[in-house]
Amino acid sequence: MVAQAGTERPRYLPRMSIYTKTGDSGETGLFGGGRVPKDDIRVTAYGEVDELNAAIGAALAHEPSDFETALLESIQRDLFSIGGQLATPDPTKVARALEKAELTDSRIEELEAAIDRADRELERLKDFVLPGGTPKAAALHQARTVCRRAERGVVALARDQDIPSIVVIYLNRLSDVLFTLARLANQRAGVGDRIW
Repeated sequence: MVAQAGTERPRYLPRMSIYTKTGDSGETGLFGGGRVPKDDIRVTAYGEVDELNAAIGAALAHEPSDFETALLESIQRDLFSIGGQLATPDPTKVARALEKAELTDSRIEELEAAIDRADRELERLKDFVLPGGTPKAAALHQARTVCRRAERGVVALARDQDIPSIVVIYLNRLSDVLFTLARLANQRAGVGDRIW
């Protein structure tokens, strides 16, 4: 079979398989070395952060496609960084690689500014809001609940392991961002809050 022009794989790139079979025994490798069971509290914590990242990706896929895209994509990058930190029991072994994963207080301030910006468009909240509305808002509400679960997983891990405190602060603030954006998505679509 002859490959079409432009579809040949460059010879200098090794072909990597998506399956490694190293996890077939129920263990997984950590960043910086070491293996743990796949239900280890550390793996659970970064797995829940990964699920949160995917939930935000699903929310981004709903229309309107230009709704807070830059903010949500920047959050996805932050979550990748958090996952890298959580997957690393000994940060000194991979300190250089983790430089890209560093979160600063300025990121928390940016999340708070996003909440404040959205709040200026929203009516004052007086009641509990039922999740739902437009598909975009419903997906953001679902991402918020996944965020809360991820936060609980990280808090549980932080009881036994040294976790940067900014990770818990970030996830706590992020759930507020997602809640506020869900309300904003509904309002901009002309759909009011569904009150309990």
